[in-house]
Amino acid sequence: MTLKRLLFGRDGESAAVAFLKKKGYRILEQNFRSKVGEIDIIAEQGGTLVFIEVKARAHHEFGHPFNALTLAKRKKIIQTAQSFLAKKKISDKPMRFDVVGLTSAPESPDSWQIEHLENAFQV
Repeated sequence: MTLKRLLFGRDGESAAVAFLKKKGYRILEQNFRSKVGEIDIIAEQGGTLVFIEVKARAHHEFGHPFNALTLAKRKKIIQTAQSFLAKKKISDKPMRFDVVGLTSAPESPDSWQIEHLENAFQV
């Protein structure tokens, strides 16, 4: 991954965090890693634990950001969420999986178009 793409992705995650905070989400962790994979943002909203995947794209050149959430990626997110729950000893909290899709020109990431898909997929 090039440095430019890495920075673009980080800017997208920062924009997603700011967007979610404005919507009342309480951010618990960012970039949680396990042996299986990574979850971009773990938050809480109204008593529900929310595992959030962030997908940033430039001008839909590789399709809509939501299209990047393949079945294999969803399985990894679910397994990583299970690792988080085990590590934190959480067993009785409602949870869901959201996706935040961002689109912007790489040269002007302050102009993000943000879409939030709540309950994007099920366990």
